[in-house]
Amino acid sequence: MKRSFLSAQLKRAGDILRRGASDQIADYARRFGSITGVYDGLLKGLIRRGFSVEDAAATARDFFGSEKICFAAVDGTEYTQPMFDLVIFFGGSYAARGILEFSDDGVRAAYSTQFSEEGISVSSCVPMYVNEIVDVEQAYMERGEGGNVSVDRPLTDDTVINNASIANWIMTFSELYLAYRLAKQSDVKILLLDRSLCAMHGNLVFDTRRRRLWDTCAILGYEVDGRPIDDNDLAYNRHRIVNSVLRLPPVRGDYLRYALVYLLEDNGFLNVDEICVALDVDSKDRRRRVQRFLSRSVVEKYLEERRGLYGVAQAYQGSWDRVKRLVEAFGRHLFEETPSGNPLRVEKAGKTCWLTTLDMAFLSLFCLYMLIEACWRRRILLLGITKDTTARDFKTHLLPVCLNEKIWRSALSQEALENAPNTDRMLLQYLSIYNYETLSAPWALIEYDSAFRMIVPELEKRRPGYVSGAVRNRITPEKTFLKAYIQLAEAKTDPRLRSNVLFIDRLVYPEYDLREETLVQLKQVYGGAVEPVGPLLFQSCDLENRIQNLVMAMLTAMADSSIPEVFGHNMPLFIADKVAKWHNSEVRRIIDSTRLWIANNRDLRRFVFYMSTFRERRGDLESMRRTA
Repeated sequence: MKRSFLSAQLKRAGDILRRGASDQIADYARRFGSITGVYDGLLKGLIRRGFSVEDAAATARDFFGSEKICFAAVDGTEYTQPMFDLVIFFGGSYAARGILEFSDDGVRAAYSTQFSEEGISVSSCVPMYVNEIVDVEQAYMERGEGGNVSVDRPLTDDTVINNASIANWIMTFSELYLAYRLAKQSDVKILLLDRSLCAMHGNLVFDTRRRRLWDTCAILGYEVDGRPIDDNDLAYNRHRIVNSVLRLPPVRGDYLRYALVYLLEDNGFLNVDEICVALDVDSKDRRRRVQRFLSRSVVEKYLEERRGLYGVAQAYQGSWDRVKRLVEAFGRHLFEETPSGNPLRVEKAGKTCWLTTLDMAFLSLFCLYMLIEACWRRRILLLGITKDTTARDFKTHLLPVCLNEKIWRSALSQEALENAPNTDRMLLQYLSIYNYETLSAPWALIEYDSAFRMIVPELEKRRPGYVSGAVRNRITPEKTFLKAYIQLAEAKTDPRLRSNVLFIDRLVYPEYDLREETLVQLKQVYGGAVEPVGPLLFQSCDLENRIQNLVMAMLTAMADSSIPEVFGHNMPLFIADKVAKWHNSEVRRIIDSTRLWIANNRDLRRFVFYMSTFRERRGDLESMRRTA
């Protein structure tokens, strides 16, 4: 009997999938086999266990001023749904709150259950015609001839809808805005976010990099305190993480211009020698870079020069305060006020314009800086928790740098590192299970600077003490976030059954983290000068880390194993996720009800046929035929 063409194709697809899956499994087995000695040879001294609840209680009293602490976990949700010729974008964030009590006997967590009465949330729902999406979505914006913005691409409706990130941007801004509100206005002292802080910061800086498209922003030209926001305001505050104790922004690389401007902002007019002394710039090549950036900033009108003295230009002396009021105004407009029209439509200079996704990126970036500023000022512990991650900087960046600098010593070869599992999470997950008899949960990898994501051994000369940037020789700011991998739980009946390895990162607190023994002194050649790079690294599990001990005691208490989904995870974020999903489901019902109301309204029914797309009409007819 002759086999059909369709059956042959299905058999071929099955063979490809089976071989591909077998090859992947065999590859993982080979990778795991190559690192069997890594734990005893190296990682045993880099993994902390035995966290002290007594020390955690003492740190809580010192850090928060109390043993009884209010916490909040923030999680977001998004939804995109076409409805006739419209697309509905929904995004929002929700906070689960509770009380954490530290004592010498342990850590106890109590969770609020009155979400309807006490819950804190922000959200926004935006209806938009399909053809209007390209006016909002920055991915479609390109410079055409004569410098004009053009979105003239052969795009189908499905392509536009499926690739729209508007709901995601609304959610991102809502999470940061809600976290900022909690940090500024409430008694919350611990903030948990369901995302990586350092990755979010890097992504937001990357998404706002294309200055040639800034004039498409609705926030550009928007008046605050009687003065419109201009592109220099955006550029001036785009790297606004300022901490004089941590020397942020760092006095190196592309961040030098911001370090100069923020120094003069606090100290008034200074000459070049005074600036170099204040920033510890002593070599001739670095002084030349300082002079070059000062002169360039005067031309760009950030700074003014008066008889050899440099200071912030009058127009930008209150720039950050105006930008903060801008973020708060748009946060209220999007999430709190009852709008008279579409929430993404704003009035500017007597005209109505769309808030674009580039606007949302800037608002999210500035809101993140406002959150960091509030956490440092009010002593709030800011922590990001990521369930699944593809990060591999521990394996590909931190280990090679530390082995090259003799910070750690091991017989581990570069080839063995390259053959290790692809991600840090899978590497540590395997080592935990393989060494279950000697490595019990909970445990945590030593904390290291998030700047190591972009630090590699020097690419060309390979000199000791020198490093390079992983991409275009750029290294992100150090001393801002510390990251680690943790595992919180194992089954009582079988110690090999363990929770997933989680990735966490937190804000740096100089009183606890900035010490001589945690500071790594490296050098980088950039812009014709040899500049210092000083990331933080807790080099051994024996080195005291009071904040990490506090965090692990807290997270262990919040990993409620009575609920299978929370096994080794975080109960507050689990609750926030459930609240967010409930709101998402209710919004879907509202949208579906609105669709039915329109379809059954006799005054609107005649327009429904023309408002619907061909695919929608075909889908409805096919659905009715199947049900019949």
